[in-house]
Amino acid sequence: MDAVQRLRMFPLGTVLLPAGFLPLQLFEDRYRQMILDLLEDDREFGVVLIRRGSEVGGGEERCDVGTRARVVEARQAPDGRWMVLAVGLERFRVRSWLPDDPYPWAEVASMPDAAGPHIEEGAYIDLIKAVRRLLAGLSELGEPVSEATFDVADDPGLGIMQLAAVAPLGPHDQQRLLECSQSADRFALLSKFVSSAQETTDRRLTGA
Repeated sequence: MDAVQRLRMFPLGTVLLPAGFLPLQLFEDRYRQMILDLLEDDREFGVVLIRRGSEVGGGEERCDVGTRARVVEARQAPDGRWMVLAVGLERFRVRSWLPDDPYPWAEVASMPDAAGPHIEEGAYIDLIKAVRRLLAGLSELGEPVSEATFDVADDPGLGIMQLAAVAPLGPHDQQRLLECSQSADRFALLSKFVSSAQETTDRRLTGA
């Protein structure tokens, strides 16, 4: 069994993927205390999607697969809020939730991808081009999307996570990608999402 670690947790209405970036504004007292504790420690915390409920106040239903994150920048505004930028590191599975004292904690274990089929280089390059085309089309429509000129890793395992982070997907679709057990499964699902979004974008661009 993988080693279990106690980790501070941040349940959110958005998904952080490994290699993705997450901007945060912290205004609740419990999370303002969390960032102070993180800055005095290793700066690492966990992000999980809220399945049901609100980010504010507690009592939400949380997903059990999330991403370990590290604070890369943090500054406090004059009104006491914190502006934080974090980067996703790796997946984990929650083994057990601990009391929210004074903020959420959980025991988690690393969740590396299982071995699976090889992703062909040509198919990977085609997916990169498809994501770029989709972003360019949505930008032409005035949608607030990522730049189509993003950089991506040569390694498909990491690159697919990067593509999933910049692709215009909702949080539940991103969570499905995060939970895929193999990189090949994630590649197939992301390809399906991008193809479907491109069909919709093409109809909007042509006025059909």
